Amino acid sequence: MSGSVRSPRSERSVERLVSFTDGVVAVAITLLALPLVDLLPESGQSAWDVVSGNSGPIIAFVFTFAVVAIMWSAHNRVLNGIVDYDATLFWLNLGWLAGIVLLPWFSNLYGATEMLGTGADGAGAGAVYWTTLAYISLVGWGMSVHLRRHPELEAGTDDAAVHGPSALRGLVFAAWFLLTAVVSVVAPDVASWLPLGIIPLSIWLRPTYGARVPAA
Repeated sequence: MSGSVRSPRSERSVERLVSFTDGVVAVAITLLALPLVDLLPESGQSAWDVVSGNSGPIIAFVFTFAVVAIMWSAHNRVLNGIVDYDATLFWLNLGWLAGIVLLPWFSNLYGATEMLGTGADGAGAGAVYWTTLAYISLVGWGMSVHLRRHPELEAGTDDAAVHGPSALRGLVFAAWFLLTAVVSVVAPDVASWLPLGIIPLSIWLRPTYGARVPAA
């Protein structure tokens, strides 16, 4: 029997990996909203007072939710293209999930310090938050690089390979998040605008597909 034929066991194993990954992301993205559950009006407060008085956590939630959704979408494209995985891909995926699981905590910490205006503490929380996002992007990019170097783990269709600038998507996002982390320490007011750069970066780095090019 040809070595390219998948066994039922490997196919089931891949399905379990994808399902486990999706489940962890679903739980993590749900946990993002938990800090907002206790934000209720006190005596004499309106709903608007609650929203305006807790803008830090709310903005952190909205932004982090959007970023996690984008990251999951890219990560999902990677996992949906595999027919098998090795130890390296398995541990890279676990490393990616570890960052996703920790993100709700760092997001809540960053949002709380922004709301309280705690100076150096807020800058430190921001640096941790943005560095975590950089880590997640970098590990995701590492998974893509590993798969390009091991095409036997993928389905092998001609139109499945991402090429051009989009092949560096995770690396570019990681660099942008690291830049934001540094700027959040030295110039917090400037750092608050840097996340807007994700919009043009997402457009420029949107996935494009073409003939598979062997990895260097």
